[in-house]
Amino acid sequence: MAANEEGTTVDPEKQKLLISQHKEKHFTAGEIVRDIIIGVSDGLTVPFALAAGLSGANATSSIVLTAGIAEVAAGAISMGLGGYLAAKSEADHYLRELRREQEEIIAVPETEAAEVAEILAEYGIEPHEYNPVVNALRRNPQAWLDFMMKFELGLEKPDPKRAYQSAITIAVAYILGGMVPLIPYVFFEKATEAVVASVVVTLAALMIFGYAKGYFTGSRPLVSAFQTALIGAIASAAAYGMAKAIQH
Repeated sequence: MAANEEGTTVDPEKQKLLISQHKEKHFTAGEIVRDIIIGVSDGLTVPFALAAGLSGANATSSIVLTAGIAEVAAGAISMGLGGYLAAKSEADHYLRELRREQEEIIAVPETEAAEVAEILAEYGIEPHEYNPVVNALRRNPQAWLDFMMKFELGLEKPDPKRAYQSAITIAVAYILGGMVPLIPYVFFEKATEAVVASVVVTLAALMIFGYAKGYFTGSRPLVSAFQTALIGAIASAAAYGMAKAIQH
């Protein structure tokens, strides 16, 4: 029998089958993609709306660019901190539940064993089939604990580096997205000309980003591209219109 990293054994024939013939094509970078989506989508939209609003108020390109860069810097810090706190809270919650589950396994093992049986029964497994599994888990407290965390509480052990990775990924993604609508203001002195170029460039970027987001998340890429661009267009149009209305 072949042993895996956790010390359990796998039949040699099944091990050979898994290695040589079974190649699953699952996308496993979901958390990183989620952080990139959060950072880029806000980075493209918020500075875009700010630049459009200031352009509608007849601000010069230099003022729009200065304000936009300041917003990108502040937004990156804020978004990155938000990502850090969210991931840290998730890790803290996991540890609290892990300790609670450990105490319950020690204090009320019969109750916890009954919960294992109940979980397995929900999958259509008969008592004579799941009883050996329950007994096997009771002989392996760590495996029992892992089972309860995953199947009773639905919690996966978080990566210890997750909080820092999330903060950096979101912040960098926000900066990259936020600079796109500001680039035209570097080349056009008049904000009224720069805003037109900014709209074209940013909507194109939103379309590309929306398509990629749909592709990686498994939704319809074209629909995702349209929805993402529409949200950005509405936000910028609202900011521009409000600036014009207040000015008058």
